[in-house]
Amino acid sequence: MSIVLSATLAAQRSEGVWQAAWRRYRGDHVGMVSLVIVLAFLLLIAASALGLVAGDWQREVGVPNAPPTFVGPRPAEATGAIDKPKGPNVDLSAVDPLAPRYKEWNERAAQFKTVEIHRAETLPLGADRLGRDVLAKAIKGTEVSVFVGVLAALTATGLGTLLGALAGYFGRWVGDILEWLYNVFESIPGILLIFAFAAVFGRGIGTVVLILGLTGWTGMYRQVRAEFIKHANREYVRAAEAIGASTASRMFRHILPNVSHVILVRTSLLAVGFIKAEVILSYLGLGVPVDQVSWGTMLAEAQSELILGHWWQLAAATLFMALFVTAFSLMADALRDALDPKLRGLK
Repeated sequence: MSIVLSATLAAQRSEGVWQAAWRRYRGDHVGMVSLVIVLAFLLLIAASALGLVAGDWQREVGVPNAPPTFVGPRPAEATGAIDKPKGPNVDLSAVDPLAPRYKEWNERAAQFKTVEIHRAETLPLGADRLGRDVLAKAIKGTEVSVFVGVLAALTATGLGTLLGALAGYFGRWVGDILEWLYNVFESIPGILLIFAFAAVFGRGIGTVVLILGLTGWTGMYRQVRAEFIKHANREYVRAAEAIGASTASRMFRHILPNVSHVILVRTSLLAVGFIKAEVILSYLGLGVPVDQVSWGTMLAEAQSELILGHWWQLAAATLFMALFVTAFSLMADALRDALDPKLRGLK
């Protein structure tokens, strides 16, 4: 009897916030397709980080600026065969006593002119100016750019959430100081602030993450501050205070879960913006170091190659970046619609 009663109560129990959000998200077909694309990129990034793919992206696997091909190198390129000059047979021994030795010298010199290309090597996206596989560079560049964007977004989210929670909950002089700090960062154009930090800290992946995190927290701060001001005087917070919950408990165990959907959506939007910012910084030479590759460095290299008609590195970087950023943006939009509290009773 008790088992039947428990099952009946479980069936009558309403679904949770996250279950309802997932149900609404599954109903968005564009969001589901975008989620699949983003997950495929994440698996590719994980494989690249583990060295399963694109681990040898710096290896020269073809002739410089080799065009895209799916059939491997041509036999003449793979074997290093050199066509012999054609012309009339002329006996030079009568005028040059060293003529009989020319053939032997030419055969020895040809041994040093042979261009060796790895066997069974195909370049579906061509090679760059050093003969490196553009596809491997695009995969490795995806790992670096997405890693920098996501980690910078998490850094900005943590900083903005903490400062916004303090300003929104305590207010008064704490809020005034944090509002002053916020206005200082907002009064300086973002691109100039990024360039200033880049000039001070130098280049490097960690530096780019730090720069973007320190300059991108203001939007998260403003939104979290508004949410904490709205929730600070609600009944469940007052009830927690009445039973003796500490200030930190009321802030981070009671209020924070109720505004987590706002933070999650804002973080996804920050990740897209920071990926674009990393591409711009690396393109301008202020991003990842020269021994690393990202979408920005690929675009910078492709600028000079495009003048010579070598378009494939530009196309590869643009294709990977456009596909991931578009899918991630659509996924963030679908996630925002699914987590919007105003829509909870509509579907």
